[in-house]
Amino acid sequence: MSQKHPVIAVTGSSGAGTSTVKNSFEHIFFREKLTAAVVEGDSFHRYDRDEMKKAVAESEKDGGHPISHFGPEANEFEKLEALFKEYGESGAGQTRLYLHNDAEAAPYQQKAGTFTPWSSIKPGSDLLFYEGLHGGVKSETADAAKYVDLLVGVVPIVNLEWIQKIHRDMNARGYSAEAVTHTILRRMHDYVHYITPQFSRTHINFQRVPTVDTSNPFVARDIPTLDESFVVIRFRDPKNVEFPYLLAMIHNSFMSRPNTIVVPGGKMGLAIELILTPLILDLVKASRNK
Repeated sequence: MSQKHPVIAVTGSSGAGTSTVKNSFEHIFFREKLTAAVVEGDSFHRYDRDEMKKAVAESEKDGGHPISHFGPEANEFEKLEALFKEYGESGAGQTRLYLHNDAEAAPYQQKAGTFTPWSSIKPGSDLLFYEGLHGGVKSETADAAKYVDLLVGVVPIVNLEWIQKIHRDMNARGYSAEAVTHTILRRMHDYVHYITPQFSRTHINFQRVPTVDTSNPFVARDIPTLDESFVVIRFRDPKNVEFPYLLAMIHNSFMSRPNTIVVPGGKMGLAIELILTPLILDLVKASRNK
């Protein structure tokens, strides 16, 4: 972990309110006048879109272990670890962009589903901000988590995550329900071994729990909204957390365990800003005093 150049990572997958999380961090950086070197997790996939389709098909031949974007075979975990380590030591490092669609690809005159060339992070940033699937990942060949100063997990319960994926893949990408179900099953081994363990390494977890019936995600007609959810916030070390202040500031919040506060889903953004702003400012202050 670094004091000189802080590394902050938000790790988690779709369905937890990722847009809310991103907006909350943008508010914190803007309000506190902090310059963040932003890194997207998709940038560290090993294959572009066409290559990944071929790699998945090859891995599934003859009943082999299928690869997925959750696991090490389809990601550059070693390069992600190297980035976190180098940034923590010097404020520098190499990253790139994954171009998700035609609008993102057009300025680079590339196809959607491809990567931009690797390039150096611009000097002068106050911190590195990673958002993606693997901010706290550990594998047999890499340990990115040990170089993260503030690791935040943002995760929905599994059924909500599946509902989010099913709706996105069917409505935005035109996949059939059967194809999406196959993808969920194909990724399950990697999800269990490389995604869920990260949430035991985090400093803070924000877990979204719907208050509507999600018992069969494969037939759910709608994605539960934030207002139809609670957010369970767990602190690894609750000793310095001012729970009375948070309870007073966040209406209808309550404590469920000594290290856990529960807030209405619509207050998720407020909770993130109240909880994380002082932690981020402490990291930046310490780095400037080095």
